[in-house]
Amino acid sequence: MTIGLLKHALHVIRQESLYRTPNRVNQWFKWLSPGLLVKRWLLLSASGVMLTFLGLAIWMKRTPVYYITQFIGDVLQTITDVIPSHVSGPLAIATGLLLVWWGQTRTLGSITEVLMPDRDEELVDLLLTHRRLHRGPRIVVIGGGTGLSNLLRGLKEYSANITAIVTVADDGGSSGRLRREIGVLPPGDIRNCLAALADEERLVTELFQYRFRAGDGLVGHSFGNLFLTAMSEVTGDLEQAIAASSQVLAVRGQVLPATLTDVRLWAELADGRRIEGESSITEAKGRIVRIGCTPANPPALPKAVKAIKEADFIIIGPGSLYTSIIPNLLVPEITEAIAQRDVPRIYVCNIMTQEGETEGYSVGDHIRAIDKACGKKLFEAVLVQKKVPSARALIRYAQENSNPVPLDRDVLTRLGRRAILANVMHEDEQTGLIRHDPIALARVLLRWYSRVEGVAKSG
Repeated sequence: MTIGLLKHALHVIRQESLYRTPNRVNQWFKWLSPGLLVKRWLLLSASGVMLTFLGLAIWMKRTPVYYITQFIGDVLQTITDVIPSHVSGPLAIATGLLLVWWGQTRTLGSITEVLMPDRDEELVDLLLTHRRLHRGPRIVVIGGGTGLSNLLRGLKEYSANITAIVTVADDGGSSGRLRREIGVLPPGDIRNCLAALADEERLVTELFQYRFRAGDGLVGHSFGNLFLTAMSEVTGDLEQAIAASSQVLAVRGQVLPATLTDVRLWAELADGRRIEGESSITEAKGRIVRIGCTPANPPALPKAVKAIKEADFIIIGPGSLYTSIIPNLLVPEITEAIAQRDVPRIYVCNIMTQEGETEGYSVGDHIRAIDKACGKKLFEAVLVQKKVPSARALIRYAQENSNPVPLDRDVLTRLGRRAILANVMHEDEQTGLIRHDPIALARVLLRWYSRVEGVAKSG
C-alpha cells in the first residue's frame, strides 16, 4: 500500500514538472561550475555546522547528546518494526533530498528576486557571464566618434576589462557649444562610449542621444552632454565625472580622455591653407598634408597611459582618421606607451573614405598618415573589409564623394604590415548606411588576438 502510494506520488510529481526538470537540473549543475566560488563556501558552511554541534556535545559532556541519540534510535527502531527498512530508508532519503532541494530553490529564488527583480535570466547564468567577462583580456581601444562606440558594443560581449581612450578635440555641435560657453572639455565622444558600454545599452543610448527641440539655450543639446557637463561641475573635472557616470550606468570597463588639456586641432592643406578647429578641418574639403594640435605635446591622462602599459590587446580605430584617431596619437605619452608594448596591436581601417578627410585614400594611405603623425610604428596588422558594399550603397556614397577604401597589398608589405581580411560590414537596408557590425568585428578581432597569443606562447 505504502509503496504504491509513493509510486503514485512520484508519478504525479514527474508529470507536473516534466517540462521544467531538464532546465532546472541543468541550472543546478551550473552551480558546480569551476570559478563561481560557491562550492567551497557551501562546504565551509556545512563544516561549521558540524563543528558547532561537536562543540556543544563536548561542552555538555555528551550527556544530552547520548539521550537524544538513544531516543532517536528507539523511534527509528519502532518505524522499522512497522515499515521495513528497505522501504523506510529510501523514503527518508527521498524526503530529505526533497526538503534540501525545496529549501535551496526557495533561497536562491528569494535572492534572485531581490537582485534581479525585472530579469528573466537565471542568477547562475548571470554569475557565469560575470565571471567570464571579468576573465577576458585587458583590451585598450583608441579612437572616437561613432566608429569607436560601435566597436565597444561588440567587445563588451567578450570582456569587461575594456578601456576606451577617447579624443577631446571635438569643437562642433552640442559639444562645441558647451566647450565655448562653459569651458568644459567636449563630452560628445565620451558620451557615446559610455552609452555603448552601459549594461542597459538601448535605454541609456536613447536617453543620452536625446536632443532638446525646445527651450532657451537647450535646443540642439543632447541630454548626455548636459549630464556629463553637470557631473563635471559637481565632481570637479571630466575624469571624475566619467568615473561617477560609469558607476551610475553600470558600465563594463572604463572610458578615459586621452588628455585633460583643452586641445585644438589644426591642419595644413595641400593648397597651402592652415585650418584650425576639428569641425572646420572637415568642412574645408581639402587634402590634408600635416596635422597637429595647440598646445603641442599635451600631457596624457596618467590612467590612460597605465591602461596601455597593462593591456593584453590594443586596437586603434575605427573612426575618422584625422579627427577621431590621430588626435589621440598627438599626445606623445600615449604614442610612446603603445610603441613600447609587445602585445597584439591592430588598426581597424574604415570601410569607406570620408569627404574632407580621406578622399581617394587607400588602406596604405591611412597607415602612412598615422605613421607620419606619430613618428612610430604602432601596429603590426590592419583589419580590412573583404566584401564590397552593394551597388545601391555605392551609388548613395558616391553622391557624397565617398568610396570603398581599396587595399594596396604591395604598399602594406613595404610598410611592414599584415592585412587581415574579413566581412565585418553592416549595411542598413533602409538607409543604405554602412557601418562596422559590432558583433562580427569584435569576434574577428578576438579570434585574431587568440591566434597571435597562441603562436607567441608556443614559440
